[in-house]
Amino acid sequence: MSKEVEYIYDPRGFGTLFINRADKKNAISRTAAIELNNLIDQIEIDQIKFLVINSAKSNVFCAGGDLNDLNDELTNDEAYEDLKLMKNFLFKLATFPLPTVALLHGIALGGGCELATACDFRIAKEDTRFGFVQANLGILPGWGGGALLYEKVAQTFAYKWIMEAEIYSAEYLKENGWIHKIISTKDWNEDNLLKTYLKRSHGQMLHLKSQYLEKVNLEKIYEDMDLESSRSASLWESEEHKLAVSSFLKK
Repeated sequence: MSKEVEYIYDPRGFGTLFINRADKKNAISRTAAIELNNLIDQIEIDQIKFLVINSAKSNVFCAGGDLNDLNDELTNDEAYEDLKLMKNFLFKLATFPLPTVALLHGIALGGGCELATACDFRIAKEDTRFGFVQANLGILPGWGGGALLYEKVAQTFAYKWIMEAEIYSAEYLKENGWIHKIISTKDWNEDNLLKTYLKRSHGQMLHLKSQYLEKVNLEKIYEDMDLESSRSASLWESEEHKLAVSSFLKK
């Protein structure tokens, strides 16, 4: 049986954290969240120039949290403990000592957008769409990705996107600063996607990321992410959330 998450080392000088759940739309289960935390802690930084987040071939990059685990039967406290797993991973990803790149080959929803937001750079395939849709489930972003979104785009846009829970095109999100590059389907291959990053040395990448991290308040970011997870969990037992999840699972 294949693992839900794998770390793949590429001798060209990068590593990939690979979500291998195509049959579940690459949704993150509790097991996958634990594996992601363990794997990122074990990466040998000196061997790579940058880290890639990718997922199994599907029209979905990541559908967010697996609702078989993050279901409507959890109490607020139980929900917070589960959300905390991915919140901790996203903080590790956001503060990883080398550049991180999300390769968005398909739609990302909810936590999938949170995962992408935790990366430094987001490269999208043409005709892809993305949505912070958690508000449609009666909750907030639960992994701290909404707090990170406020750091990555204009605050008014972050507020609007999270509140309205719209699904936007890659083109629109590039205009608003969330997507950095859009690549055509025919050009979608690692050599083309990663050529700029592969040209840099390990030392360059280490110093570039260090310089970036020196400009942000890491303690405040962690506090903001944790507060968001806590606020999302506080809505878990609400009638709005229970009805929304129940309706989704029936589909």
